[in-house]
Amino acid sequence: MATTPARPQVISVRPITLPAPPRGHDLEVRVTAPTTGTDLPVVVFAHGFGQSMTGGDPLVDHWTAGGFVVVQPTFLDSTQYALPLDDPRTPTIWQTRVDDLERVIDDLDVLIAAVPGLAGRVDPANLAVAGHSWGGQSVGMLLGARVIGADGQPGEDRTDHRVRAGVLLSTTGLGGEDLTPFAQEHFAFMSPDFSQLRTPSLVVAGDHDQSQLSTRGPDWFTDVYHHSPGARHLVTVHGGEHLLGGIQDYASTATTDESPERVDLVRRTTTAFLRTTLGLDDDAWSAVAAAIAPAPGADAVGHIDTKEDHS
Repeated sequence: MATTPARPQVISVRPITLPAPPRGHDLEVRVTAPTTGTDLPVVVFAHGFGQSMTGGDPLVDHWTAGGFVVVQPTFLDSTQYALPLDDPRTPTIWQTRVDDLERVIDDLDVLIAAVPGLAGRVDPANLAVAGHSWGGQSVGMLLGARVIGADGQPGEDRTDHRVRAGVLLSTTGLGGEDLTPFAQEHFAFMSPDFSQLRTPSLVVAGDHDQSQLSTRGPDWFTDVYHHSPGARHLVTVHGGEHLLGGIQDYASTATTDESPERVDLVRRTTTAFLRTTLGLDDDAWSAVAAAIAPAPGADAVGHIDTKEDHS
C-alpha cells in the first residue's frame, strides 16, 4: 500500500492583539508557522473584503509547509465588525488597511514572541506580502502602487522597502472609464497607478473573473502585470473566477468555480515564486514554470507569462 508523505506540523495562534485605540477596534492577528526550521521568512497575507484572519487556509497551509511564517491581520471591513456604511471609518478603510499592514510589519517581533517556540527561528527581514482582491490592492501599495487622486495625480507613496516580494491575487485593475459609474462614485481608491510598483511580484488572475465593478472583462485583473515594472510573472488560471478555485477556504459555499486543480496551481506557483525570490531555493520557480504549459491549452489548468525585461 502506498504511503502518504507526512505533512509538516504547524502551530497557529489567534488572536494576537495589538492595541490600536485610534482604530476603534484593536488589531487582531493570526500567526501560523512550521514547528521546525530556522531563519524562516515571513509572508504577511491581506484578506479580501469581508473576510478575516481565519481565511486562506489552502494557501496558508502550503506556504507554511514550504517553510514560511504566515501573518494575517483582520481588517475593519471584516464581517465580524459589521461596520455600517455611515460609520466615519468606512470611507478610509482602504487607508487603514495599509496602516494595519505597516503596524503588523513594525511589530513582527511582538507577534513572533506570542507564538510558543517560534522566537529565535524567524528571519523577519526576509519579508513578503500577499493579498487577495481588496487585499491585493492593499499590499500593492507597500510594493509601490499609488492611488490617483481627484486632481489626477498619484497620491501618497506608501512603498515599504522592507518588503522583498509580493503576490497579487485577483487584484483589481485600472480606474477611470474602466470602472462602472457606481464604482467611480463609491470607490475612489480603485484608481491605481502601477508605474512605481518595482518590488518583484507575482500576479495571479482567473480568465473567467468578471467583476461587477469594471466595464472590462477578466483581463482587468491582469493590469498590474502589464503596467508595473515589478510584476515579473503572470499566472492565468483557466476557468478561474474571483476565488481562483477556492483559495479562501476548504469548504466555502461562496466559491463559484470550485476546483482542487486550480487551487493547487495557485499554491504551487505562489510558493515557488516566494521560495526563489526570498532566496530559499534558486530553482523552485524555474522548476514549476517548466512543469506548467507556457500557453493556453485545452487540458491545461493554467499558463504562465513572464516578462523578458525585469528592469
